[in-house]
Amino acid sequence: MIDLKNNGSKTMSVRFSSTVTSVLLEDGIKVLESIPVKEETNPQDDVPQKQPDRILFMDLSRKDHTVIPTWIFEFEDIEELHLEKNLIEVIQEDIQHLKNVKVLFLNDNRIQSLCAEIGELPVLQSLDLSNNPILPSSLCVLGKARTLRELRLYNINLEELPVEICKRLHHLELLGLSNNNLKALPKEIVNLVGLREIYLRHNTFACFPLELCLLKNLEVIDLEQNSVRSIPAKIGSLLKLVKLFVAFNNLACLPDTLSQCTQLSVLDVSHNQLPKVPRSIRELKELYEIGLSGNDLRAFPRHVCYINSLGLLYLKNVGLKKVSPACVQLANIKILDLSQNLLSTFPNEICAMRNLEMLSLDDNEISQVPPEVKVLSKLMSLGLTGNQFNVFPEEILLLETLEKLYLGQDHGLRFSSIPENINQLQNLKELYIENNNLEVLPPTIGLLQKLQILDCHNNLLQVLPDSISQMPGLQKLFLQNNQLSKLPGNMDMLNKLQALELDGNPMVEPPVEVFSQGLDAIWKFLQENRHRNAMATKIQAWWRGIMVRKGLGPFAYLLLLRKKAKKGGKDDKKGKKKKEDAPKKGKKK
Repeated sequence: MIDLKNNGSKTMSVRFSSTVTSVLLEDGIKVLESIPVKEETNPQDDVPQKQPDRILFMDLSRKDHTVIPTWIFEFEDIEELHLEKNLIEVIQEDIQHLKNVKVLFLNDNRIQSLCAEIGELPVLQSLDLSNNPILPSSLCVLGKARTLRELRLYNINLEELPVEICKRLHHLELLGLSNNNLKALPKEIVNLVGLREIYLRHNTFACFPLELCLLKNLEVIDLEQNSVRSIPAKIGSLLKLVKLFVAFNNLACLPDTLSQCTQLSVLDVSHNQLPKVPRSIRELKELYEIGLSGNDLRAFPRHVCYINSLGLLYLKNVGLKKVSPACVQLANIKILDLSQNLLSTFPNEICAMRNLEMLSLDDNEISQVPPEVKVLSKLMSLGLTGNQFNVFPEEILLLETLEKLYLGQDHGLRFSSIPENINQLQNLKELYIENNNLEVLPPTIGLLQKLQILDCHNNLLQVLPDSISQMPGLQKLFLQNNQLSKLPGNMDMLNKLQALELDGNPMVEPPVEVFSQGLDAIWKFLQENRHRNAMATKIQAWWRGIMVRKGLGPFAYLLLLRKKAKKGGKDDKKGKKKKEDAPKKGKKK
């Protein structure tokens, strides 16, 4: 992931696994049977033609419908119906005819109330009503939808969850309530004995809902971005809990009983007020991801080093000055984020992590990279932006598997050159070297045949090497705020280039009025300029041919004679004067 800072510089940052808050139909989704739905301006063209086969799936999202088209109700065999992202205000009573619908997406519309018939659909299993201005009182009809397994009510300005939902939906497995104004859950929620996933992100909970600790089948709890101050000890009773998200709260400690959740695989407690990690955390033998970023730890959490299953560790901005020697035991770690800390040297302990694929050390105080880094034979992404490099760390060139390299220097020291052997990084796809003092790029950079993104903005580049036109995979080229006046003549050969940024350069070829119009205008200018130069070359060749045919000799030879003729008079006089002044050989002065 790329983090674009306020000053435009990029750093490599890694983000904790996020939970799913909505399901959208993507191209290529696998369905049992489907028919193509033509996208035409005439609404009648949306109507499927009668087919002998049963129609089980229909996608009418993003069609600007203000009501559910009445012809849909004739297709009673439909099992999955997508009507999201329209302008629907009312759900007609005729929806009762869709007796076989199992999946119904009505999110992102303008629905204010629900008809009773939607709660009586006999086999409805998944319903999404998110992002609608629904009146809370109308949600009570959903208590009749006894077959519901998934209910998504994200961002509907909900302040209380209707008790009817909690009392009757015994088969519910997923309940999505993120982005609302909930302060608590009704005690009747304990009736949802089959609940496996609950999403309560971005509400106003000040306390962890104790009722959740009674739902023994819970596997996912998402309480991020609330105001929770503590996690109850009873959480240890959730023996099936796999993922717990409580980032961006006010937690001051973690209960030791959390270690009883032996199936826990993902734990995100980032951006809280934790001063330490409890010793008991090492008992979580299945833990694969742990997020501790944004806490005031000030020391490496040594206890996590004894979790052999750990693959992703996030310790961004926790006040670290050094890394614990115990972290050499993290043999299976794949992603390590140590950015925005106080590290003054590249931790040698990292070189023992042979399975490391992604390493972020952005915004520290590192000035050198040890040669031992070459043992990281699986490293694909390395972030070193915002450190203290006054020269390019050539040790990086030993990382043959590297695909992404971040070396922008938005603060601190800057380097002025790129080594000629940069082409050793043959797998490199993204290179970020912004905010340095580079005046030139080595011609060998054109040998990075897999490079897709090159970011050189805020440097001192005066010219680009012609070889940059020979990078077949280049898609984005950022050159803002340099000293460039012209582009290489063959840059239009970059067929895959999608973005070219040139603002803040004293451009002449092409001029500002051309490159401000986009790539097509730039390519047209370069092609026309190349054509003009080719014509000029032909005219010169034609003129030289005439001179030769007239017997005046090769054109270059004629130019030489002309220059000698101009200098001849002066040279003869100077020559004679020197000859007179020179003493004769064999005679005394």
